[in-house]
Amino acid sequence: MSFDILVPSLPESVSDATLAAWHKQPGDWVEAGDNLADLETDKVILEVPAPSSGVVKEIIRAAGETVVGGELLARLDLQKQNPTPAPAPAAKAANKEEPPLSPSVRKLVAENEIDPASISGSGKHGRILKTDVLDFLNEQQPEQEEPASTADASHAPLSATVVASLRPEQRVPMTRLRAKIAERLLQAQQNAAMLTTFNEVDLSAVIELRNQYKERFETKHNVKLGFMSFFVKASIEALKRFPAINASIDGNDIIYHGYYDIGIAVTTPRGLIVPILRDADQLDFAGIEKGIHDFGSKARNGSISVEDLSGGTFTITNGGIFGSMLSTPILNPPQCAILGMHAIKDRPVVEDGQIVIRPIMYLALSYDHRLVDGKEAVQFLGIVKECLESPAHLLLNI
Repeated sequence: MSFDILVPSLPESVSDATLAAWHKQPGDWVEAGDNLADLETDKVILEVPAPSSGVVKEIIRAAGETVVGGELLARLDLQKQNPTPAPAPAAKAANKEEPPLSPSVRKLVAENEIDPASISGSGKHGRILKTDVLDFLNEQQPEQEEPASTADASHAPLSATVVASLRPEQRVPMTRLRAKIAERLLQAQQNAAMLTTFNEVDLSAVIELRNQYKERFETKHNVKLGFMSFFVKASIEALKRFPAINASIDGNDIIYHGYYDIGIAVTTPRGLIVPILRDADQLDFAGIEKGIHDFGSKARNGSISVEDLSGGTFTITNGGIFGSMLSTPILNPPQCAILGMHAIKDRPVVEDGQIVIRPIMYLALSYDHRLVDGKEAVQFLGIVKECLESPAHLLLNI
């Protein structure tokens, strides 16, 4: 009995997908639930599971092609038992199964025809990360030929192969996510009157509070106390005082949101994504940290969903984790503002006429001047600064 494998229903607002990679080939035996292929959208990677056990009969669409929901991908001969059982795999030294591969790693090893067993994973429990695959590929590159010496150059021309190797180029198609990021960033610059205002914040009090309670916090809540929860709390306090910064523009209308869905920019091997903390004003510090931790885990293993990335009324991005001192973050449409965090550096500041050293972070608020006035933007950062320099505001809700 033959069964048609179709493109699954795509998420709302996603019209098509790119067939990123096949994990099975014609003649391969598959168990029910095995992932047959990866579909890459501009938001997430979707898996195509086998509906039943059987043998792949025919592949209709090739990797790299664009497909839509309901389109025929392959055909499967349904069988209850593998006609040619594979030999039992050798027992692992630790007697454990290999950790599963993320979609991005599976795609990379498939494209380069690599046996994952030949790669040493540096992730948790030996999980293979994308950087492990890239390092493996670099190690496999043959050493480039030594260029001809000056003395030999007059007798034999340098070959075209060697010349080409000195100036390598590689042309690859832009991923769906990267193309979507480019589209949205260009849209933000073309369709918004974007400005950025700056301030600096002394994080001495936050650092002291965090150092004092981080061990007890982690013991009780099973999650680390980071800096982001302080910034989320401070931003929500400022958004409550300046509702326009939590609003968006729809045509000639302004939509004032009565809730606070905070986007947290996360870097993944595929590019930048912005998962959303829903109703963040109703979360305590532990709830915020757990939400951020869960997003990070999903982003690393490729399981983040479209729902995780949809919506949002305000975004926070932290370039400081990469050492950025100052930047002008770009809006995430249709939101009208985004807060940029940066690296914490000890800097000389003047307090009561004395020069002292304090841990300082520069803050940047980019905003749509069509909706937010400069005065509101400056005062918004002032509230964020006040809440972070006196965390009692956040803890006592004053």
